[in-house]
Amino acid sequence: MPVLDVQHIEKHFGATRVLEDISFSLEQGQALAIIGSSGSGKTTLLRCLNFLETPDQGRILVNGDTLFDADDPATQREAEVRKKRLHFGLVFQSFNLFPQYTALENVTLARELLAREEPDFKARKKKILADIREQGQALLERMGLSDRAGHYPHQLSGGQQQRVAIARALALQPDILCFDEPTSALDPELTGEVLKVIRSLAEQKTTMIIVTHEMAFARDVADQVIFMDSGVIVEQGPARQVIENPREERTRQFLSRYSEN
Repeated sequence: MPVLDVQHIEKHFGATRVLEDISFSLEQGQALAIIGSSGSGKTTLLRCLNFLETPDQGRILVNGDTLFDADDPATQREAEVRKKRLHFGLVFQSFNLFPQYTALENVTLARELLAREEPDFKARKKKILADIREQGQALLERMGLSDRAGHYPHQLSGGQQQRVAIARALALQPDILCFDEPTSALDPELTGEVLKVIRSLAEQKTTMIIVTHEMAFARDVADQVIFMDSGVIVEQGPARQVIENPREERTRQFLSRYSEN
């Protein structure tokens, strides 16, 4: 059974059809790269998976459970949607860190807020918060930032901020970690350090969806690649096959234009 099963997702903004009949699945431990030109629907697809946008049609299943069904209003209640977002960790293009919090506080904030809703929080507050902070510190160490835990975002480089954002997404232990062009806001010299972290996560069999414009990275790291154009999936398959030997003319044209830039 796939960890993620996306069935016939559609999304419209007014008369503009942004996603049309999007279907794919993702197995546990796989990395999926989504490529395509600006405006092809890649980011909207990630926002639908994270329930930041509501699809107009289709279903989204995680581990066999239906998280969203456009024909079932019960799956769209706000209280339920909030819980369902926990299945997906999202790392944005911009770092979106809270400037008033340290790196460690940015990583642990969401876990702490969720913990405060637990019925036994008051009785076990000290132990729960200590555990959360210990786990947050371990994630920063995993990102190579153990010595930056007490630094504020303005004291960190762009690459360091994005690594804090990755640690923050991992803190909630999502089923699927999603990246929306995670290096697009970085200078070229900082891109490598973030890609190195994502490559390490792939080697550790973290289940991931990566929207990226880094074609060589997608070819070498992803298990599967989807190429989108004008809101539809034009081609999907093993990473090297799609990027090195695409079957569809639109895919070949896109990759050709990209290699010329």
